[in-house]
Amino acid sequence: MQADYAVELGREDPALELPWQSEDGSSRYYDLKRHPDLVLQIPEAAREPELSAFLSRVNAPQSPLQSAKCDAWYSQEISPEEEIFGEAGKLVSYVDLIFAGDGQRLSLDCHETLAKNLCALLKRAPEMSASVELVIRRCYYHLDDNPTESSSGFSITTYVSGFGSDEAEARRRWSIALTLLQNALVQVART
Repeated sequence: MQADYAVELGREDPALELPWQSEDGSSRYYDLKRHPDLVLQIPEAAREPELSAFLSRVNAPQSPLQSAKCDAWYSQEISPEEEIFGEAGKLVSYVDLIFAGDGQRLSLDCHETLAKNLCALLKRAPEMSASVELVIRRCYYHLDDNPTESSSGFSITTYVSGFGSDEAEARRRWSIALTLLQNALVQVART
């Protein structure tokens, strides 16, 4: 399995805002750390049991992390970097992760240390047609009592891809890779 991370903090790079809500109000941020029962309100988690399990574990009370946003989809668009897997399609998911503690949320060093440690651990996993990419991005944490004011911090977008000759094979590999990431997060969080 491939694992790597990047830091994208440029002016034109995507940034997360928390809390967030889509323009039409159909989707929004759920604080699963405080309200774990809301996990199935997230359509992607209701559709993908593996993603639901991942979100539940990441948002567990003992976890130093929590989720902010997610999605999962199947695609036959293979980038040049992904051609090394030699597969026709991929199942991809992303989960935006934030630290539960305010001090860590604002520390780039905390995010880089987490990303480095996760990649080092995941690179020891058996070879398989899957990848994990971690992208450190800016995150604007809006104040609850005044949403026009915010603190500038960071988040990590975790992309997990499983590759296969068909959707079923890609899904199996994605599920294994997502579980490996979940286990790595638990191990790294202990240290």
